[in-house]
Amino acid sequence: MKKYFEELSDSRQQGKIKYNLVEVVVMAIIAVTAGAEHWNEIAMYCKSKENMLRTKFNLELENGTPTDDTFQRIFAIIKPKEFEKCFMKWIKSVISVPENEIVSLDGKTLRGSYDNNCNVIHMVSAWASQTGVVLGQIKVNEKSNEITAVPELLDLIDVKNCIITSDAMSCQKKTVQKITENECDYVICLKGNQETLHEDVKLYFETAQKEPNFYPLLKNKTSDKNHGRIEKREYFLTTDIDWINSKSEWANLNAVGMVRSKRIINDVETVENRYFISSVTDIHLFSKSVRQHWGIENCLHWCLDSNFDEDHCRMRVDNSAENFAVLRHIAINLYKSFTSSKLSIKAKRFRCSFDDDFLCNVIYNKFH
Repeated sequence: MKKYFEELSDSRQQGKIKYNLVEVVVMAIIAVTAGAEHWNEIAMYCKSKENMLRTKFNLELENGTPTDDTFQRIFAIIKPKEFEKCFMKWIKSVISVPENEIVSLDGKTLRGSYDNNCNVIHMVSAWASQTGVVLGQIKVNEKSNEITAVPELLDLIDVKNCIITSDAMSCQKKTVQKITENECDYVICLKGNQETLHEDVKLYFETAQKEPNFYPLLKNKTSDKNHGRIEKREYFLTTDIDWINSKSEWANLNAVGMVRSKRIINDVETVENRYFISSVTDIHLFSKSVRQHWGIENCLHWCLDSNFDEDHCRMRVDNSAENFAVLRHIAINLYKSFTSSKLSIKAKRFRCSFDDDFLCNVIYNKFH
């Protein structure tokens, strides 16, 4: 397990180092997987489980386990990009991403990380829908936004032959070019940030539905019913896009699509139309990509808030909040990948908190 984090640089003053850096990282991963949410909880857990850490995880712990202040200081100085690189090196070595995997990109604000200037940390993550794991994440620069972060994230993860989905923020020519260079397809939402293209596509589909004999459309339908809510979706896709004046400026643009969602909640019906640019030309693959994009919200972002209480975490000292976000992503991947148990993530997390054997099985399932 320690081998994945040996590349982390240690900027602590030599001669005053009491705890091995890699062992501190491993302890933090184990404690977070066992349910710890703050540095004091990590410290308490490690102190109470010192013997288990030695025997089951082969940690030397020459000077015992660190205090909560020490955990915080160490994670505050660990370089996030190095930690994220270690995370992605681990993912690449243990997770096999299948071809045509739908990889969703989306950002999430760590709301509790605000400082005196009201600055908050915003992370962009890549979520593999079928595999059910986080492939990577990157912090958005305070003076930038997701537009610049997404291409950088794409260069860090291995997504060859996958389908990249994203919201309208990533509907940028440079982002589409980067996706194409990485030998991927894409289905990206189209909104007002590309005003002319958005209005042209919207007009096309409005006209096509009035004059179907002159505008060839591929069509598909899906329906979901859950918790008193009914949602019916109609998918429309066309490869007849020579009328798009800027077509040549969008790498591998092969189709545009529309999704009409009808939701019925408590007998009240609402209708929403959304528009997309796509390199995918198969209507069923387009439908699947649009539908599964929401997995990053439901299976990752919602999980981080409901199970890890991420939005209320007040970590903000130097790099500690960003690095703790990586610890949460590691824990989620461990839970998701441990398919030997049919328990929910919440139940797996709870059992890890008191059942050392179960915890070891969860961790060693992907940390060899």
